[in-house]
Amino acid sequence: MLSRFAKAFLATTVLLFLLTVMAFIHPNPMSYVDPWTGNLFGEGGVEKSLPRPSDDLPGPSSNIVHGTVIMPKLANETAKAALGRATWKLMHTMTLRFPEHPTPDERSALSSYFHLTSRLYPCGECAEEFQMLLKKFPPQTASRRSASLWLCSLHNEVNKRLNKSIFDCAHLDDEYDCGCGDEPIKKTPSPSSDPMDLEIDPSKDDLTGVGMIKGGR
Repeated sequence: MLSRFAKAFLATTVLLFLLTVMAFIHPNPMSYVDPWTGNLFGEGGVEKSLPRPSDDLPGPSSNIVHGTVIMPKLANETAKAALGRATWKLMHTMTLRFPEHPTPDERSALSSYFHLTSRLYPCGECAEEFQMLLKKFPPQTASRRSASLWLCSLHNEVNKRLNKSIFDCAHLDDEYDCGCGDEPIKKTPSPSSDPMDLEIDPSKDDLTGVGMIKGGR
């Protein structure tokens, strides 16, 4: 007959053995079983084979940026004209505010924007024309000046086809206010007040150049 101590020791040993076996064959504590389907979700379960949300959306690629037109034709001429004016204003303002010395990333972003616009522009037939223009005249993004002048010449290509007036690209900011008044303005140096500056003519007004009236007794 086994003593009470021996029975307790044997029972403890068996219990520890069973716990060890269960630790190897039992699913991960973070996993769970779907009571309706019986599927095991968690590490090693069917959840691992399910597509992740990010897998459903492909990342940016050349095919996406340079793909075909997505939008259908726009039959409403009034809406088409209003859309065109708003889009040209947006793009001209964008290039007029583009950095003077853009980074490679900034240049790539602007070029991609124009190509994506040629796909997603709400007027399908307008988008097709824009795509043809981009193939013939690729975006110039080396600087603010090159980007704004490139877009102006592209706009003039459209104006020629529509028999509209041609923009003076040298004064484009007169037509499209870029809102650049918030940028620092270079101050012109004020006239010297040094009495030894011999270039100053004290007999004339500094601003108008009109001769000063001399007083007398």
